[in-house]
Amino acid sequence: MLLANSGPHYRSPLPAQDAAMLGSAGADEVGRFLALRADHHPTPLLSLPALAARIGIRNLFVKDEGQRLDLCSFKALGGAYAVVRLVIEEASRQLGRQVDYSEIGSADVRSAAAGMIFACATDGNHGRSVAQGARFVGAKAVIFVHGGVSQGRVEAIAAFGADIVRVNGTYDDSVTEAARVSQTRGWTIVSDTSWEGYERIPSLVMQGYTTILREALLQMREPPTHLFVQAGVGGVAAALGGHAELVLEARRPKLVVVEPALSACVFASAKAGRPVKVSHGAPTVMAMLECYEPSQVAWRILARVADGFMTIDDGQAIAAMNDMARPLSGDPAIVAGESGAAGLAGLLRATRDDAMRQALGLDADARVLVINSEGATDPERYRDLVGLTPEDVQMANAEARA
Repeated sequence: MLLANSGPHYRSPLPAQDAAMLGSAGADEVGRFLALRADHHPTPLLSLPALAARIGIRNLFVKDEGQRLDLCSFKALGGAYAVVRLVIEEASRQLGRQVDYSEIGSADVRSAAAGMIFACATDGNHGRSVAQGARFVGAKAVIFVHGGVSQGRVEAIAAFGADIVRVNGTYDDSVTEAARVSQTRGWTIVSDTSWEGYERIPSLVMQGYTTILREALLQMREPPTHLFVQAGVGGVAAALGGHAELVLEARRPKLVVVEPALSACVFASAKAGRPVKVSHGAPTVMAMLECYEPSQVAWRILARVADGFMTIDDGQAIAAMNDMARPLSGDPAIVAGESGAAGLAGLLRATRDDAMRQALGLDADARVLVINSEGATDPERYRDLVGLTPEDVQMANAEARA
């Protein structure tokens, strides 16, 4: 089902604070941080001409965030950036002057960072980013994980030196517990979702994500006409949609937000015209998107810039994973996790439905950009769902190029 945005705020200007975070100046700020990272390079933009032809569009591009900053996920851009920004601000306060990113390795900045403890709740990827950012500046991280987070993902977070706290229940339960403990102990909560009275830090996290679209626009000869982006709490969809609105203006692509049917809190919010929490039911295989309440900041932006909202089921996500791992002749193979493939799954569903295709204008001239938001962040689960290891896919790709 496709729900067209007809809310009262649709196409109205972004609030000033959101425009400041997600516009060109905000993306420039993220770029200054990334310039210090020796491990940073733009992720590839991959063209899939054979699949584009099969589904009847002009171009299909995949921005492969599975190759982002050794974390295998777009989340590498958000939590780590927010941590570093907060350390820079604290060091500036202590020193009585503006500290530059180039001073991150200095004794004064690391001394300020050593006194800070950053905490967050996570499904896996955001926690790794916060933990990596804390290690980068010499701070401490405490990461709260719920019962659905696999042991492999927990170990990947702990590898960055973070302390792990297990929480019974869902992702939303871990968000509540992380906020409660952090307030009690004076820790800085770096959440990728927001709530009343807590917006600035999640906005910094979203600001980090603008890099994805900024890079993609530099890699494309002309902007996309359509952008399919997956959502959990809505942060990355809002960041990319907001950035597109601000930098492309009249040339902005149609933004379609794609969610798991089993945890479609953004879809439900669009239907209600306000942020709503959906009930917890059976878990979705798209674990990184299993959220039951949208970020208030993300919803505020999506209510203005999203053109449509849709859901996919687990089978459609798994099918898209397999389509990317075993591509049509001439297309590159892509390692996409179950949540990473959701945007493509949404596009494929839309092109198979005549009413959706017509409503979105997915015709022979459409240029579509989707985001592979994560690679195989849980290699064992990837092998179970695809029947190949990530290394198998990468090897097949190398052989095809040879």
